[in-house]
Amino acid sequence: MNALEFEFSGQRLAALGSGALWWPDQKLLCVSDMHLGKSERVARRSGQILPPYEGRDTLSRLATDLELSRATTVVCLGDSFDDLEASDAFVSTDRLQLISLQAGRHWIWIEGNHDPGPVELGGTHLVEWSCGPLKFRHIAQPGEVGEVSGHYHPKARLRAKGRTVTRPAFLVDYARLILPAYGTYTGGLHCSDTALADVMAADARAILTGAQPYILPMPR
Repeated sequence: MNALEFEFSGQRLAALGSGALWWPDQKLLCVSDMHLGKSERVARRSGQILPPYEGRDTLSRLATDLELSRATTVVCLGDSFDDLEASDAFVSTDRLQLISLQAGRHWIWIEGNHDPGPVELGGTHLVEWSCGPLKFRHIAQPGEVGEVSGHYHPKARLRAKGRTVTRPAFLVDYARLILPAYGTYTGGLHCSDTALADVMAADARAILTGAQPYILPMPR
């Protein structure tokens, strides 16, 4: 796996280039904001037609991460589907692939603001979940320590070799870790935006995803 290891709340974690978080001691893989079914939701609400393959691509990347990591626990940090109707309209082949990925694993769906979790699918459905010193939820809350969340779809810019590259990014400080969006059709919020700059501590770092994850002070 292409990954960058770091320590958070006394735990050794790894930010994968795909945007997934790996916790080796717990054999736990965590992803956030897959927004499966987004193309269907966009077509339903606006009439704009997008290629309906984002679910397949997102699940294919997830399957690769699960195969390489051999994770036994999977945590989906909310907004797994773009909305409830998108969950209902999820194409059968993608649904079957998702069910096959769940088989033999402890699968936890965390409630998001777009969906309360795909309740018709297997797994455990929770508002938040704690494991050891880490607490998993969708949206960061003030005053927490050891919190792992998503929601904001953070991204960061890196200037190298005369060009600027923008990538989805993990944000981490002493108290909280925010994951990038895992879904293929998800946009992002630059980490210099007030919504993120106000949440993260002054010494926060950004870990850019991609073929070679890269860590740098969080741009502000």
